[in-house]
Parts: sequence; C-alpha cells; structure tokens
Amino acid sequence: MFHLCHPKLPGLQSPVARVVSFMVSSSHMNKVAIVTGSASGIGAAIAQRLADDGFTVTALDIASATSPCDVREEGSIVKALAPLPRIDVVVNSAGIAVRHTVEEEEAETWDRIQAVNVRGAFLVSKHALPKMVPGGSIVHIASVVGILGFRERAAYTASKGAIVALTRNMALDYAGRGIRVNCICPGFIETPLIAAILRDRERTARLTALHPLGRLGQPEDIANMAAFLASEQASWITGQAFAVDGGLSAGHAQIL
Repeated sequence: MFHLCHPKLPGLQSPVARVVSFMVSSSHMNKVAIVTGSASGIGAAIAQRLADDGFTVTALDIASATSPCDVREEGSIVKALAPLPRIDVVVNSAGIAVRHTVEEEEAETWDRIQAVNVRGAFLVSKHALPKMVPGGSIVHIASVVGILGFRERAAYTASKGAIVALTRNMALDYAGRGIRVNCICPGFIETPLIAAILRDRERTARLTALHPLGRLGQPEDIANMAAFLASEQASWITGQAFAVDGGLSAGHAQIL
C-alpha cells in the first residue's frame, strides 16, 4: 500500500512520483512499516528493502497521484495512518535542502525546511506511536551535517542536528514501552538531493574525495542500516546516531 508524502516546494528539490507494489517475504510477515519520503532516493530504497525483508510497507509521499500525504500537515498524517491497526517500524526519511548561509536564507525557506525535516518527523512519530507495540523501532534519517558543520547549509544543518537531539530524547521517553529510537546520519548519497553537484564532474570528484572509502554513497547503503535497526538484531540499541558516510565524519582523509 502506498501513500506518497514528500513536499514539493518552490525552488527546492522534489522527488519524481512513482508507485511500486511491494511483495512480502516471510522474515517479518505480519509486521507493518511506514516510510516517509519514499518516492525517490533513500526513502524509496528503504521502503523496497523493508518489503524485501517481509514487512508490509506503507510508503508516504506527497508525490502520490492517488493519495498524497504531506508530512507538514497533521491532518494529512492522521488520515494516512488511520487504516493501520498497528505499526511496528517507522522510518522518517522525508527531507529537503538548500545551500544558503544565515544571511542568504529567506525566513520562509528556513521555515519550510524545518517543517519538512523536523516537524514532519515529529508529527509522523506522534501519530504512529499510539499504534506501536513493544519491540517497535523508529528510525529517523538525519545527516552527517547534523554532527559536523558544513558551509552554506545553515537551515539544513540545523534541522538535522535537531533530529539527532530528538532521537536521543525519544529513546529515553519510549524505552519503557520497548520502543527503540535511532537515527542514521548519511554522508553524501547519490540521490536527486545532490543532482546539481552530480552534473558537474569536478565538483563530484571533490565531494567524493571527502569520503575516505573513495566513493559517494548509494541509497542502498542507508537502506541496509535502516533494515538492521528495524530488525530484532538491533534489540539492544537505542538513542544512537549512526554515521553511514564512507568515513567522512572520521576526519580529513587528505594528506596536508
């Protein structure tokens, strides 16, 4: 079942709508996962991986032609989750970004980024939690820029830093109910979010060089970690921010 939920905002990256039917295997039969921002990139890869692992996946994105869902709007989230009697896994992947300093950023754009990246994760979690059972898992998609500083990304960095902090707070609040909360901090992943960089060979080479493992990430790299955190194998892990970044956050790989 698909509800596609990733806002299209003027001047900001928006995904291409697509609807995929997921076949359910046996390893997580009868378990339900919801994934936001699932029309493209990381969200799409996570939705596909969880489906491959046996979850029944409800994918939420505003790009859906039949039942769009906007993570900024509480009513939209309530409507999308209403048909689900229980939820085992939540992955908050919807996100947008622009490159601006604080002086360059328009207040309206700042608010839009916080609304999608932070408010969206809050609202989806808020309305999913009453349906979640012990053993459940919430996975927020943050960013390596949430734990490191990057120039000209003030609003995006602030939003992802907020997600890291929210992860830790939620982990404490819901551990007593047996619900784990973690976040993934991807490095630079080849998705539409960095399409402008990928069109420039020189910029792509410079960006790749920041990652000690010598390549940019693929959406499947993040999906693999999300699948682990959603599984029983991660049953004693909560409140953590996992950098999946090809070594980017380890330090400077270049010899100075």
